[in-house]
Amino acid sequence: MSGYIEAVRGLACELLDLVAEGLWVPDRSVFSRLIRDDDSDSILRLNHYPPMPLLCKDKDSSSPCNHSMVGFGEHSDPQILTILRSNDVGGLQISLNDGAWVPVTPDPTAFCVNVGDLLQAMTNGRFVSVRHKALTNSYKSRMSMAYFAAPPLDARIAAPPEMVTPTKPALYRPFTWAEFKKAVYALRLGDSRLGLFRTEVDEHVG
Repeated sequence: MSGYIEAVRGLACELLDLVAEGLWVPDRSVFSRLIRDDDSDSILRLNHYPPMPLLCKDKDSSSPCNHSMVGFGEHSDPQILTILRSNDVGGLQISLNDGAWVPVTPDPTAFCVNVGDLLQAMTNGRFVSVRHKALTNSYKSRMSMAYFAAPPLDARIAAPPEMVTPTKPALYRPFTWAEFKKAVYALRLGDSRLGLFRTEVDEHVG
């Protein structure tokens, strides 16, 4: 398991370096060094969604039953980045800007990468955290492994200077991961945590 954790952490670091490069930030490691730190708060979580058989209300109906129910409710991940791998059972859905939910086709040979709240703050809203949920189905278990890339608790979270301009002022005030984590636990799962850290100029993001 330790070998897998090191591998996905390396993948997360590589992706974050590419994000910094794509945003023209001179220091490519500005994001990735937060999870390379020995005191990183990153975790690997194993999830099991057992089958949840549902009974049709109308046994004589020719319409199929709804074969899924919520296994983990709508939310965004508070960390920097999430790297997810699952078996061949569907269930993950992401929310689009218009509020529509789109299922993610399961592929056990691929990773699903979600932007977290901290990356949204550190890119000053250029990358937006993904709201998603997990559904169960009635006939087969869903298994997933999620690596949540997080900084040390005392890490200062703020957009680098290159991300803040007169036409794109800072959307969020600086905060530590410990402060943000405390807010996460104080709110309900689906609540917007970044909203607590917005500056006055931000009216639409987070």
